[in-house]
Amino acid sequence: MKSFNKILQVLAIAAFTVSLTSCNDDDDNAIMPPETNTIADIVSNSDDFDILLAAAVKADLVATLSTTVNTDLTVFAPTDAAFITYLGAADETAAITTVNSLSSDVVANLLLNHVLGTSVTASQITAGYVKALSTNADGDNLDLYVGVANGTVTINGISDVTTLDVAADNGVIHVVDAVIPEATIATFASADPNFSTLLAAVVQEDLAATLSGAGTFTVFAPTNDAFQVLIDADPNDGITSAADILALGDSDTTTTSALDNILRHHVLGATVRAEDLSTTAPTPATPLFAGGGLSIDATVTPPSITDGSGATYDIVVTNVTGTNGVVHAITGVLMPE
Repeated sequence: MKSFNKILQVLAIAAFTVSLTSCNDDDDNAIMPPETNTIADIVSNSDDFDILLAAAVKADLVATLSTTVNTDLTVFAPTDAAFITYLGAADETAAITTVNSLSSDVVANLLLNHVLGTSVTASQITAGYVKALSTNADGDNLDLYVGVANGTVTINGISDVTTLDVAADNGVIHVVDAVIPEATIATFASADPNFSTLLAAVVQEDLAATLSGAGTFTVFAPTNDAFQVLIDADPNDGITSAADILALGDSDTTTTSALDNILRHHVLGATVRAEDLSTTAPTPATPLFAGGGLSIDATVTPPSITDGSGATYDIVVTNVTGTNGVVHAITGVLMPE
């Protein structure tokens, strides 16, 4: 569908016509404006981005994607097929109708979840977290997890980049095969391979729904290396593998297992960002399973966290932000007293 392209073309022609009529009629030396190749131009001129264009119009983001003044963006651009799948629409027309039925704020934040504030080309892409222009309810920029494996770049574990480095005057486009919804805390546990053991434990203990649902949480997330530290700590404790850790729990949602308590010892029921911590004294915190409480020390570098048992570990990544809270990666498994 090219109806929105035509609308933009008509608007552009109208604007140009006004600029010409404002000049003196006898000015035969009028300078034609240079052709542009902005992100908006590329989207408008492609047969693959009709729904993306409709969404940009609905969200009033066409100007953002058109400006070249102090602008250098990265856009992970979903194809029409990606939008049709995401929206559960029968076809492109139905998808555009659905887009137009949504509030402009909802559409804008979804689109901005595909946009970085700096240009990142293929040669600059590395695995890790990047801040999108989308925000949570507190106005904090949401994160995307960029995975790189076997030559494929994947965003938040669900959207593969199919075409890299479509150059524009105001940045770069990477075409993706799926729409990227705003991430929750559970998204990061699922997308980041460094949290695969944590993910297995969270899924087994039926906590994934909690960490993907509404609310405000802070999760101190042990990496796979952190779980390995626990496995290696005591050769006589019966924990020799990740399977032994999972055996501390069960999938019975009517009971609370030892593993369930351990996991809840990593979760606060409120958002605590790195900048919220005192830099003059450790900050006490009470997790969902208190077990002696936590103490977070931002007076040292790197910051550290002490669990209910008195063990202290480094906080190595901070402020990974989702719609329902924040994740800080840590080097150990927190144990209650």
